[in-house]
Amino acid sequence: MRYFLLDRITSVVAGKSAEGIKCVSLSDETLHDHFPGFPVLPGALLTEGLAQLAGYLVEASAPEDEGPRKRALLTCIEKMKFYRLCTPGDQVRLTAEIASSIGDNVKVAVEARVGAERAAAGALLFALRAVDAPRVHEQRRELYDIWTKDLAR
Repeated sequence: MRYFLLDRITSVVAGKSAEGIKCVSLSDETLHDHFPGFPVLPGALLTEGLAQLAGYLVEASAPEDEGPRKRALLTCIEKMKFYRLCTPGDQVRLTAEIASSIGDNVKVAVEARVGAERAAAGALLFALRAVDAPRVHEQRRELYDIWTKDLAR
């Protein structure tokens, strides 16, 4: 993963919901060209931050099976709407709530807020798929440890 669009996971209730934050900074590489003189976090990257949080929730909610570890793969972005621009200095609160699941397919309702204002909302669909790649699991474990370092375990 090249871009980390989630700075911290602040709470997780496996099988139910997760919350996190993204701090928009002028030093974010993507803001330099989007747009010169008027930096905003692109909606696609805000959606990616929500997908990273939701993917973590889906994986944290999956039962431990024998065989290769399953990873959440984003399969569909449904009804994503944007209500407010996210600009440098904003702390974006991200939320993800499992809306439904059938087998290894999970629908997650997501929302981004800056203060009391809604910035974006929609639904993301994931498929849990077996991944037999130790390097992928090692990278995810390291990233998840960073994101969740302040959570009680």
